[in-house]
Amino acid sequence: MTSSQKVPFSMRHLFRWITLPLLLLFMLTGCATEETSDSETMAEDMAAQHEDDTTTASTLVREPNVPVNAQPIRYNPDGETAYIGYMAEPARPDSVADEMGAAGDTTLPAVILIHEWWGLNDNIQTMARLLAGEGYRVLAVDLYGGEVGNTPDEAQALMGQALNDMDQMQGNLQSAYQFLTDRYNAPKVGVMGWCFGGLVSLRTAVALPQRIDATVIYYGRLESTTDEELQSLQMPMLAFFGGQDQSIPVSDVRAFETTLEEAGKDASVYVYDEAGHAFANPTGQNYVEDAATDAWSKTLDFLAEYLHDDGAEPM
Repeated sequence: MTSSQKVPFSMRHLFRWITLPLLLLFMLTGCATEETSDSETMAEDMAAQHEDDTTTASTLVREPNVPVNAQPIRYNPDGETAYIGYMAEPARPDSVADEMGAAGDTTLPAVILIHEWWGLNDNIQTMARLLAGEGYRVLAVDLYGGEVGNTPDEAQALMGQALNDMDQMQGNLQSAYQFLTDRYNAPKVGVMGWCFGGLVSLRTAVALPQRIDATVIYYGRLESTTDEELQSLQMPMLAFFGGQDQSIPVSDVRAFETTLEEAGKDASVYVYDEAGHAFANPTGQNYVEDAATDAWSKTLDFLAEYLHDDGAEPM
């Protein structure tokens, strides 16, 4: 198995993603130029990591072992902006589904799944179905407005556009949260993402510090945030990084964990020494099976512990 070590966790380099009113004030008072510059730099770094990468389907991609229902879904039915994502949940008998109606099975914990820099493509939809097979209602959000990057250049442009429209991104994620809690009465909600989605997963935790119940980060870029924002976090965190990731230095990861530990937060971080960026994506060129398998096992254990009230194995 690829070697992994638990390392000290710190939020020394994570964007300031604060609650919506303060974020809008920040953008309206002339700081957008710095945000744009940081966004472009981040997108360029990701492009370098994925220079020879593709999104071609791999034989390593697998389906869940139990039946699931999955389909595109609009998750802000009453809003002006049409957010269209992908919902997956364990399959239920038709009689139960009819009886429950739109609300469905209200006992299921939920996970907001955030795509990589490629967008909400087939790989992320497969991951949504896999997670649904473990006993969760999974809403894979689309932060690219229906577009998907098929080349590094396309993905870089889409990621840059998304990061430069932070109010739209936060509105999207808050709609996803409200959809799961209001319409489906999700008792607990976690957030999880890879690459660009790992960064946004952490931002979501900062934006909804007392609402999100568990946060999982796969090699998300680490940017600056304040100690006050860290102190506000109430949920446990789990994060994975590659020791060979040229866009996220291990020294930043160590500082990241240290800051959270000093703040008394429940955070576990793992670095896989021989893995690079996107090591958990089976459709890419950087896939490391041992690291990906170990990280997925830890992810399932973590979500079962913090999203299922009884702590029992979900399904």
